[in-house]
Amino acid sequence: MQELTKAQKGRVAIRSFKTTADALILRGYYKPSGRTGTTLEKALRDLSPEIYGTMNDPRSIELKGLEYVLDRLPRGIEECTRIILTALEDLDQAGFEKIEPPKRRRASYRMSENEYCFVITRGASEVYDLLTHLTFLNIEANKIYTQLSYKNGDTTFMWKDLENLIEKGGDLTGRKLDQALWNLSVILGRTYQETKETFEALEKTRKESNSNNGLFQIIYQLGKRVEFEKQAPENELIFLFTPAFRDLMGHQNIGRIWASQVKERLTELQLKDRPIHIISANMHSVKNSLYAHAALLKKRTNKKDTDFYQFITAIREEVKEIDKFGKNHGLHEFEDQSGANIDFQIIDTTKIGSIPFHEGLSFNKEELKQQKAVLLVMDYAFGDQAFEVMDELLNPYRDDDEEEHLDIRSISIMGKAGILPGNKGDLMLATAHVIEGTANNYIVDNDLTEEDFKEAAAVYTGPILTVLGTSLQNSDVLAKFQTTSWKAVGLEMEGGHYQRAISAAMIKGHIGRDVKIRYAYYASDNPLRSGQTLASGSMGQEGIQPTYMITKVILEKIFKGV
Repeated sequence: MQELTKAQKGRVAIRSFKTTADALILRGYYKPSGRTGTTLEKALRDLSPEIYGTMNDPRSIELKGLEYVLDRLPRGIEECTRIILTALEDLDQAGFEKIEPPKRRRASYRMSENEYCFVITRGASEVYDLLTHLTFLNIEANKIYTQLSYKNGDTTFMWKDLENLIEKGGDLTGRKLDQALWNLSVILGRTYQETKETFEALEKTRKESNSNNGLFQIIYQLGKRVEFEKQAPENELIFLFTPAFRDLMGHQNIGRIWASQVKERLTELQLKDRPIHIISANMHSVKNSLYAHAALLKKRTNKKDTDFYQFITAIREEVKEIDKFGKNHGLHEFEDQSGANIDFQIIDTTKIGSIPFHEGLSFNKEELKQQKAVLLVMDYAFGDQAFEVMDELLNPYRDDDEEEHLDIRSISIMGKAGILPGNKGDLMLATAHVIEGTANNYIVDNDLTEEDFKEAAAVYTGPILTVLGTSLQNSDVLAKFQTTSWKAVGLEMEGGHYQRAISAAMIKGHIGRDVKIRYAYYASDNPLRSGQTLASGSMGQEGIQPTYMITKVILEKIFKGV
């Protein structure tokens, strides 16, 4: 039998993880220590995602991967032995503590000391994301457990020191902190400096948003959880999928509710019959680009500051004044009420034609006045949720039992993605979306070209890989998509799902085939390069210029800039 290449083994592992996860959902429960749980773990180990670094090294704990995961899971998850996934429920009224991770918009509730409940509203992608993170966390917990005792069964002196530290509580400083970090580094199999860096990273987020319990507590609780599990079967970690959750998987209930609220707001504002331009983006770049200059004109101390990106960097904290000005000039902001976690803005451009724009923007004001366009800016979707919300948004709505179509003129998708041939901050323009693990490939007639981005350091044009999850990738699979005839330039989680909905809407006649389609991404990471993966940290202010460069070009295209 011919031996599989590393890339082929990686793709088999991804498929195995997805298939196993789907089967577990249908079954309704699983234990990570059980047969199906170990199958899921084996698939993740075989894949060995770049983002989880040294996960497969039994001698050391993967710290950067741990930081990444803890930023996307709720505080105290390390203490829990029962994790429940359910559909949208009104749990806010039940008195449970609601906790949202700092870097992932997901609702989770602390039901008891050892039980967490996750409310899944964003489709299968959210489930795979959760299961990969929790499987990784369980792998690391078992590695920590091996450091509790010597081979003769006696507790190690390093673990005794950690236990004493947890029992005493309080914050450590100076030499005592250094000594505690040194002892912890021995348990973790990492250097003192590596341990200190992770400690400081978690302390920063802990103090800013109370989003974790600190490195010492997390490591201790992970090790103790596995110890309790070994002592008694009733303490085993278990995942439960409620019947309500299983029944709703694959349906578009929340996407339908989300799209209905958007159309209701358009109707209330008497804007539903106007030309509409949809922009999938963050909730600040379009607003700041259009309103910040006029809102802060009197406050600008440096009148010679004509660089658009320097100006945006300088005014990012002036949120209240920009919001106030925007609300008086056609900006309507809405918090999502559907559970989809997708806020949106509606901008009536007839109210902005008379305001001054920044010198760095090229808008044709006469064209702007004639268009009377409406901008619908929707926050980022997550994975295959993008199909549900876009599909429902592009569907016609009923008014007095008659179907009415929105007058969609353009759909612009901007966001961040992993780049394959370049570096952080570079731009990618999609010529096609390839949905990993399926036969779904979509050609994109992209209205954006490299010539539109003359200010960019580097622009890569080509197919973009839509992946099952950022945590379900390794370098061999990604390198194959880049170096073979695919010549993929990047990877992300939503583009293919958006295009699937857009293509379906064109086929069904819900939107015209002449609708302008635009896809542009900036590189938040390069998963093929050490030190540039998502686990190495966010871009921070480095992400401002590429984000606003894409926003600027999209707006100039809509307003036919000259």
